[in-house]
Amino acid sequence: MIGRNASQGSPPQAAREYLSDRIEERPVAQGFMRWSFVLTWFMRILAILWIMKGLSSWAVILGIWTPIGHFEARSTGYQATVIYFALIDLIAAVGLWMASTWGGIMWLLAVMSHLILAAFFPGIISGGFLTVTFFLTLMAVYLVMSWLAAQEGQ
Repeated sequence: MIGRNASQGSPPQAAREYLSDRIEERPVAQGFMRWSFVLTWFMRILAILWIMKGLSSWAVILGIWTPIGHFEARSTGYQATVIYFALIDLIAAVGLWMASTWGGIMWLLAVMSHLILAAFFPGIISGGFLTVTFFLTLMAVYLVMSWLAAQEGQ
């Protein structure tokens, strides 16, 4: 009996050269410090933080931390903002955990959304000095690690 792969021939050249968008599946560089490994674990730590952030938004929606009906009594802008972060934070967390490129982009979108809304609508989103500093620091660390991981592959 002929094997399945033998009867179909070899896969096309394009399929062999396919590169995944997942950081952990890229070719491994030799050396003491592999930045792609560090970036992957940084993204997974961020994923855990963003799962907690997304679940806290759902707790507000469901009235777990606030009295029942309190969410419905707030302004439409407040409700839309909380729902937006309840969704985007969890989507970003999944992408971060998978260490995929789209996860990092969704996370940057979530962080930038938080910072912009905190700057222009301080009544809806709290944006204290520590929060802004923390988010900007996380963004800087992520961008530097991404750059170092990209340079490592060259």
